[in-house]
Amino acid sequence: MRCNVGTVPVSGKCSVNAGDVVTIEMHQQIGDRDCSVEGIGGAHWGPVQVYMSKVTDSSTDLGAGGWFKIYADTWAKYPTGDGSSDWWGTKDMNYCCGKLSFAIPSNIPSGDYLLRPEALALHAAGAPPPNGAQFYVSCFQLTVSGGSGSVPPTVSFPGAYSDTDPGIYINIYQSLSTYIAPGPTVMPGGATKSPNVLSFGGNCAATSTVIGGGSNPTTAKGTTTTPKTTTPVTTTKTTTGPTTKTTTTPVVTTKTTTTKSTTTPVKTTTTAGGTGGCQSPQYGQCGGIGWTGCTGCSAGTCSVLNPYYSQCV
Repeated sequence: MRCNVGTVPVSGKCSVNAGDVVTIEMHQQIGDRDCSVEGIGGAHWGPVQVYMSKVTDSSTDLGAGGWFKIYADTWAKYPTGDGSSDWWGTKDMNYCCGKLSFAIPSNIPSGDYLLRPEALALHAAGAPPPNGAQFYVSCFQLTVSGGSGSVPPTVSFPGAYSDTDPGIYINIYQSLSTYIAPGPTVMPGGATKSPNVLSFGGNCAATSTVIGGGSNPTTAKGTTTTPKTTTPVTTTKTTTGPTTKTTTTPVVTTKTTTTKSTTTPVKTTTTAGGTGGCQSPQYGQCGGIGWTGCTGCSAGTCSVLNPYYSQCV
């Protein structure tokens, strides 16, 4: 729940200035950065949130200290349909080339930090074990310059979330009147974005709102991407530098226990019928009530997570 399964520090650090724009990037298939493909496909709807942790040395720290939230792109009500039709942070990410941008708060002290982006997929969050909410997390090693102020109140991982939190144990296939994202509120000086993108080429430059007034830009200046490895999560920033601490597996939670999966996002036992004339990719959706897409799998088996969602696993 801190930096994902089996993650270890690396020697490099990304040097950023307080106030610089950072872009997180996620893709469901290794090596695929095609902007016409959903970043985290298969109806993995849910919030995207970002945390930071002040550390002594970001190239050695494992994230056991305190974390504070600096960014949240969560949920907004769409006029028609159930919760799966609503706007979500992962939809913004899907249709914006797998990217979301935000500024490093200017009111945090200079020094080393871990940056922890988190995408939460809720498509099976209301189903019993072995299903559950899926956390896609990674950590990146930063050195922040030009900052001021003090570190805000923090939470710990594990500890910040509970399996029964309303934003984690939820059926998104009902009509939602509200959604409460897990964890603390965004720190003063951090930013929130109301999701609003439902198709490719949508309003990806929408401005986020800084807590305490003002606004953050959502496009990086002179952005350069330098991934350490080709993985589901990478970062970009306003100047060049190494990208660090990347992983390929999600963390899975259920109502009764929180677990870590090192091979697949979820574990299922029931096989869905049908092969279809086309094939969904591994971890893609392959069935469910109302599903009109591919029912075959290019890799894995089409397995039922709940009546609304089957997945190639």
